[in-house]
Amino acid sequence: MKTAKKNGLATAAVLGAVLMAGSAVAPAMADDVSRGGQDVQGQQGSDNSKGQGETSKHVLLLSVDGLHQKDLDLYVKNHPTSALASLVNHGTSYTHAQTPVPSDSFPGMVGQLTGGNPGTTGVYYDDTFNRSLLPAGTTDCKNTAPGAEVAFTEAADKNQNALDAGQGLPGLPASILNMTGQPGALLDPAALPVDPASCKPVYPHQYLKVNTVFEVAKSAGLTTAWSDKHPAYEILNGPSGKGLDDLFTPEINSKAAAPFTGDWTQDNAATQQYDGYKVQAVLNEIDGKDHSGTKAAAVPGIFGMNFQAVSTAQKLPTSDGLTGGYLQGGTVPGPLLSKALDFVNASVGKFESALAASGHAKDTTVILSAKHGQSPMDSSTLTRVPDSAIIDGLNTAWKSAHPGSADLVAFSTDDDIMQLWLSDHSQAAAQFAKDYLAAHSAAGNDINGAAKTVTTSGLSKVYAGSEVANYFGTQTSDARYPDILGIAQTGVVYTGGKAKIAEHGGASADDRDVPLVVSGANDEHARTVTTAVETTQIAPTILKTLGLDPNKLQAVQIEGTKALPQR
Repeated sequence: MKTAKKNGLATAAVLGAVLMAGSAVAPAMADDVSRGGQDVQGQQGSDNSKGQGETSKHVLLLSVDGLHQKDLDLYVKNHPTSALASLVNHGTSYTHAQTPVPSDSFPGMVGQLTGGNPGTTGVYYDDTFNRSLLPAGTTDCKNTAPGAEVAFTEAADKNQNALDAGQGLPGLPASILNMTGQPGALLDPAALPVDPASCKPVYPHQYLKVNTVFEVAKSAGLTTAWSDKHPAYEILNGPSGKGLDDLFTPEINSKAAAPFTGDWTQDNAATQQYDGYKVQAVLNEIDGKDHSGTKAAAVPGIFGMNFQAVSTAQKLPTSDGLTGGYLQGGTVPGPLLSKALDFVNASVGKFESALAASGHAKDTTVILSAKHGQSPMDSSTLTRVPDSAIIDGLNTAWKSAHPGSADLVAFSTDDDIMQLWLSDHSQAAAQFAKDYLAAHSAAGNDINGAAKTVTTSGLSKVYAGSEVANYFGTQTSDARYPDILGIAQTGVVYTGGKAKIAEHGGASADDRDVPLVVSGANDEHARTVTTAVETTQIAPTILKTLGLDPNKLQAVQIEGTKALPQR
């Protein structure tokens, strides 16, 4: 769970660009390489043209959040007959794949399904700030100063405490598969930012700047489905709002059912139970039904889900009587994480069995990856740092230097990355914040709770103002990018408590080095591609695998994102 902090803006404090302005022009991703042998290195190969390479009728995409390439390697080594080993042994493994920065769930998933990085998609996190939109609930759009939190989290639900996000299903949680497949209706319009031009709420799909693979597939007559953790994942519908036929999004941060307390992420057994609902939804779809299993439907051309069990097992110090995270040294999963990996493996085995039983094993390509990793793997490097004290100090310093000014920090999102949106959007103000952060130490605590101090606010690198725009490959007129982007030192997690031992969002290898396996219907042998790739390349690969044109993705056109190297 992230730390997000907002502060009041001074009157007329922020001037923004137009809502959808500023599409990024980012460099092309890793080049394609040609097929050849067991280990394919960095040779030039095919482009994104339609019809090249192996095609399938269906693509099943699985995101195991928190999973690292090292985790998959070790699991397959120790479990050579497992379902995960089967995917690896009958597919292509891209062993140097990385997620976008920030390595948060929202930009990570959006990247996989659009082919774009945050500067292109406009999605920098699931809880951000926009300098041109108006605050949620605004009705007087002519006389309200721009600048608004954009919270596409559980906070956008009609009822964030309910597993069905406020649909009102009786008999929860057992009845959750009856949740609507169009969860945009479960978002509270009063919780969404407001477009100053129309004076209407901005829904997640309207916020996304580029189209998705689901929209391209729909235009080709294919059925589409997805399962994820918040109704706000209706963003994957794309700007048309119509990309997904069936979207199943039980709210993970709702109150978990007895015997659990807290939300579904606070006990790993609860997380596994929660993930199990989405597993069943996918099994129903493989079986030719909708996610509920009650209505006949075509097996989707593109479908899948994300798993949360590995992520919570990495974060929780203990759960269910088991120690979370990794053993000493940060390589071997501890008992809780091992159990979570076994759960994911068993779920993948169920998918493989269902595909075989339904006759779809030979016409379905399975893609396994992750929205993000988790940092630190080695808990001895952990330093938990309360970000509130850092922000309070920065605001105090700003007001001391600028008497009568409002707080400088208008909004922040800090996990193991620091993103600050400032009330003064000038380069001078951003430089002030950068200088302050670089000059001050911060107090925190280590894995055992012992006091620990970090230099330079726990950051190894700070980008300010136009430097941030350049980092993301966007324009300075973009109303969305943060004024400050801080890359955390190894092991630093911004949190005021001791309830977590790892987090994601940052730019470290532990955050970004995720597995990427493409297991095709006719792949008989394991192949390994060692050249660097990005998970944004999944999107054009999905379309190419289905025999569709990847260039119909707007992010592919903008960034030049290549399909993954030929298998």
